Amino acid sequence: MLSNLKELTPFQMEVLNEIKKIPKGQVITYKELAIKIGRPKAYRAVANACGKNYDPINIPCHRVIRSDGKLGGYSLDGGSEMKEKLINSEK
Repeated sequence: MLSNLKELTPFQMEVLNEIKKIPKGQVITYKELAIKIGRPKAYRAVANACGKNYDPINIPCHRVIRSDGKLGGYSLDGGSEMKEKLINSEK
């Protein structure tokens, strides 16, 4: 279930704000995102923060994938299949 803005920690807000900077048509890994916010070992917490995304229209967490190239989870209806469709639609 998507989170409410009030339920997010400062770390989670930082992650979601950084996600907004990912250009359309590009993807980065959870680990790369963790490095961008200065927390290189927090890639699992970054993935968790993506799952708390309260506004997937304006915060495109579908652009964040696993280091092995797999998509990882996606909290909206359709799960990883929807995530793949959104990534492909932006290319």
